[in-house]
Parts: sequence; C-alpha cells; structure tokens
Amino acid sequence: MGLFNFGKMKFKEPDNTAVFTTKFVVVDKKDITIVYHEIDDGAWQFFSNDHFDDFEQVAMIVGLGELLKIDKSLLELADMQRGYYARREAKDTPWTVEIRQ
Repeated sequence: MGLFNFGKMKFKEPDNTAVFTTKFVVVDKKDITIVYHEIDDGAWQFFSNDHFDDFEQVAMIVGLGELLKIDKSLLELADMQRGYYARREAKDTPWTVEIRQ
C-alpha cells in the first residue's frame, strides 16, 4: 500500500466513526506506529510504541477524523483490509502491512 493515491484516498468509514487509541497518541502526541483493522467487527485501532499493561488505563475512543487531523499519513492505510495490521518505526517512515495471525 503505497502513496499512489495519497491525498485522494479516503476511509470508507465516516470521520465520526469511533476508533480505539490511547492517551499516548491523543494527549501526549506520540507517533502512531501500529494500526489494526479487526477482522470480526471492522474496528480500527491506532497505537504508538508505548507499552501498557492495562489498556483500560490508557484507552481512548475518538472519531476517525480526529486522528486524521493528527496524522494525515494514516490515509495511506484507508484501503487496508480487515484482518490486517500496519507497522512503522516513526511517522516519517513507510508502513509495512501484513495479515494478522
């Protein structure tokens, strides 16, 4: 999944779709480095490299559009199929997309 349509790509989900993330991304402004698109319900999850033991302690639910305002490069993943995930080292590095096992 490259930059072929960067700027033209759009998530099929509306901007107000609830997605899962953490306070590290929203409050602390850490780079989003891993994205999951769940196979069972199509939910999206956006995380930084930060470790946590209890997701409930750091979890946030925000609108997809809010994360796109934080990081436009997420549009590169707009067509990522359910059951896949994407990783990168930092915001300025390319995504690697793989099937989730």
